[in-house]
Amino acid sequence: MKPVRLSACPLVRSYYLNPDVVFLARDLLGKKLCTRINGIQTYGIITETEAYAGITDKASHAFGDRRTARTEIMYAQGGTAYVYLCYGMHSLFNVVTNVKGVPHAILVRAIEPVEGIETMLLRRGKSRTGTGFTDGPGKVASALGIHYSHSGMDLTVIPPGKEKSAIWIEHTGMQMDEQEILAGPRIGVQYAGEDAAKPYRFLIRKVGA
Repeated sequence: MKPVRLSACPLVRSYYLNPDVVFLARDLLGKKLCTRINGIQTYGIITETEAYAGITDKASHAFGDRRTARTEIMYAQGGTAYVYLCYGMHSLFNVVTNVKGVPHAILVRAIEPVEGIETMLLRRGKSRTGTGFTDGPGKVASALGIHYSHSGMDLTVIPPGKEKSAIWIEHTGMQMDEQEILAGPRIGVQYAGEDAAKPYRFLIRKVGA
């Protein structure tokens, strides 16, 4: 894959206000997930996502309109980061979508690293990339320097000053071929009963060069 330079042009708020979280989860494939942490910029192409459809989705943290200190950020307006700690170890990055008060979210499960790979290797304690490097949500956040303390960050603005942390998503201009996209059930949500079988997980079969 040829690197696409960071343009520092995040997706606009209106993109995230789309009420169809399943559509957005699919549409995020092929876009750039970018970070600036401690003055260092990194990004990767989003290759796998999962949609979580709020209060009616038994797999969602907000199912049944459950509002806690952790899930409250899911009720923010679309374009907000929801980052939570899993198993007390791994930060998992989610994109809040829909209007304020509707807790839709999309988990970014995998990326294809493109820029800042040396930094990603250091963060992950690896000597090289390859199979398994950023193919899970905890690995994605670790490689990009995303921490659960970043929950609530606005994904539509980039604060001035290199010392200020930022997370955003950009267009790449990639045209996704329907034949490249696979859909299936989400991972690790067996507790959700019939909702566990919904095809809310999307991934790119192969990222083009």
